[in-house]
Amino acid sequence: MMITNQRARHPGRAIVIGGGQSGLAAACALRTHGFQPVLLEAGPEPVGSWPMYYDSLVLFSPARLNALPGLPFPCDPGHYPSRDQVIDYLRRYAEGLDCEIHPGQRVTSVVCDRDGFVVSTATGETWHAPVVVSATGNFSTPHRPDLGLGEFTGRVLHAGEYRAPAEFAGQRVVVVGAGNSGVQIAVELAEVARVSLVSRRPVKITESKDTQAFWTVMKHLGGLPLGAVLVRSGLLVGQQVLDNIGGFRAALRRGEPDSRPMFTRATATSLHWPDGRAEQVDTVILATGYRPNLEHLRPLGALDRAGNPRHRHGLSTTHPGLAYVGLLGQRALYSAALGGVGWDACHVAKTLRRRLPRPTPSCCAH
Repeated sequence: MMITNQRARHPGRAIVIGGGQSGLAAACALRTHGFQPVLLEAGPEPVGSWPMYYDSLVLFSPARLNALPGLPFPCDPGHYPSRDQVIDYLRRYAEGLDCEIHPGQRVTSVVCDRDGFVVSTATGETWHAPVVVSATGNFSTPHRPDLGLGEFTGRVLHAGEYRAPAEFAGQRVVVVGAGNSGVQIAVELAEVARVSLVSRRPVKITESKDTQAFWTVMKHLGGLPLGAVLVRSGLLVGQQVLDNIGGFRAALRRGEPDSRPMFTRATATSLHWPDGRAEQVDTVILATGYRPNLEHLRPLGALDRAGNPRHRHGLSTTHPGLAYVGLLGQRALYSAALGGVGWDACHVAKTLRRRLPRPTPSCCAH
């Protein structure tokens, strides 16, 4: 990696906050359009949040739709990559980037100065640049909705804390959430525990034999703005669980796990079901998704009251040199996905290049 003085005020410098898929794509696009990106990653290496996910995680989209710009995913295009394959891919991608990468630099605040932005990290260092791209993604903060579990004394954990089924052997477990992660975890746990999958809407599964046709359509829709409209409007709430592994529907039909509506309340050791029954439960796992973490931009005044960024298609509407990559529904259907961040990163970099035309064109190493 190229290492230069982090305090330099080079007119083409761009600070990228976050070293996962969004940050890596942003750094590559910025480099391609003439900037000198400096990537700040909170973790020990630039692989984002992927190491936090459960051991058996398999992507629900095929490899051909999960590549960052310039580097195809190294396996059969129809293969569904595992968590560890994604981590290895991101490591390889980071190694090929011609830019500074600084792990262990958690950004705490971004403020303005006369030359652009001052980015401060938890280590006490400051970084200066006329451009900042916040690429912490949409999966940095586990979402824990209020489900009335305040009195429950059993174990409550988020899917981000779940790793493998062995420690739950023989337990009564309830998994909350009807998305891909919730179903994968519940089916896996049902091999060693008595498991219920609960949700506010019925589980809808597209079996593995139909997913290739599904992704043929999605390949053409993924990069279109229509996808972002569908996400933001909530019209994709009823989307299917894609059975890329096989056997999800059969497992639910066997009751391994059983599927049921949300519990109505919780007491110290039990959950109460809509039919009036109460049942003792050992563990509740919340497969309830994630939210972006953009608090580092709060001092800048770039967020609304709810903590959401004020932007249009990833370009800040409050600060001309500020942009985003990896937000859900940012610009397209795949905006927050491994295979979609590249489209948005390219759009953001090209627009910033027009706004700040001084950088000298260069190329991404890939």
